[in-house]
Amino acid sequence: MAQRLRTDWTLFLTVVAMVCFGLVMVYSSSSVVAELKYKSSVHFFIRQLLWAAVSFLALMYLKRTDYRVFRSPTWAFGPLGVVLALQVLVFFVDTRAHRWLRLGALGSLQPSEFAKPALVVFLAYFITMRQRTVNNRYTLLPALLAFTVVGITVGIGDLGTAIVLIVPAAVIFCVAGLQRRYVFAGVAVGLLAVTVFVASKPYRLARVIGKLDPDYEYISLIDPGDRIKKYVSQSMTTRDPSYQPRQSRIAVGSGGVDGLGLMQGKQKILYLPEAHTDFIYAVIGEELGFLGCGAVLAGFLIIFWRGLQLYWIAPDAFGRYPALGLAASVVTQALINISVVLDMGPTKGIPLPMISSGGSSLLSTLVCLGMLLSVSEHAR
Repeated sequence: MAQRLRTDWTLFLTVVAMVCFGLVMVYSSSSVVAELKYKSSVHFFIRQLLWAAVSFLALMYLKRTDYRVFRSPTWAFGPLGVVLALQVLVFFVDTRAHRWLRLGALGSLQPSEFAKPALVVFLAYFITMRQRTVNNRYTLLPALLAFTVVGITVGIGDLGTAIVLIVPAAVIFCVAGLQRRYVFAGVAVGLLAVTVFVASKPYRLARVIGKLDPDYEYISLIDPGDRIKKYVSQSMTTRDPSYQPRQSRIAVGSGGVDGLGLMQGKQKILYLPEAHTDFIYAVIGEELGFLGCGAVLAGFLIIFWRGLQLYWIAPDAFGRYPALGLAASVVTQALINISVVLDMGPTKGIPLPMISSGGSSLLSTLVCLGMLLSVSEHAR
């Protein structure tokens, strides 16, 4: 007799509610800019709605598919190979930012977003097959090589996503029993890599300096010739790296407890750049206040709670590792975005999952959550 599946309604309804809420906020935050730029206030809303439809179909397909199907070389290496191929392609197609593949009316595709579910599935498969020898060099070196290749190809154009990739990878290795010395070595190498990537582009370095030492008081002590300051000034986007966080703080602070009301925000009217993408959480804070921000945060906490629960109840390692890794990936990206909006960290250009305008981010996130739902429904 075929197994009767039970929908994880808590997780499923949370995802649906957050996607629908994101559509509302995309329209609210983008209508003015869309009217000025495209002569249609619903331009970004319609595009996000189309991506939401495609993404929901992907979620439903993965939700009904037994997660054990993905425990195969085809699923472990295939998607990762496609992502790497697209990353190489985008390096030559988008010679300026190395991030986007243009899709005409549908906007752009950002291949680095799909590195998150692809890497989690690969690591879950690889560690499951070698969980008894996770501290063996014949396990660590191939996994490290795969992660390094993905991290470098993604980090060249999208450092924020590369940083997000570190967390689920670290989570999977740690729960698999990685020895402490390897954990410390990995942290050291990761910090070194992030430092190199930050220093490689002036605008990245400017964002970090703008947060930690905006007046160059301490940097001037170690760099009396102002070489760092001259290097940073090469980028036109770094003249005032604290502008966006400052406008974001104004928006969040203006909202108070219950906000100014939906569609009533002022900062989105050409004051706050990227109001409908990376800084949409600031619009939520201004229009819906602390209550709206708290509701969004509660949604991500539910996702993490379910991922943590599934780690404990899944009957096999291949169920446990993706459950925790996928939940950690989505929630980590959300927390980084929120910390940037609240000016608790340097600007990174990371969208808020399911809420921000962006088809690639929405599709990638619902792919992750579709697999998480698959573990929930087939593991019980």
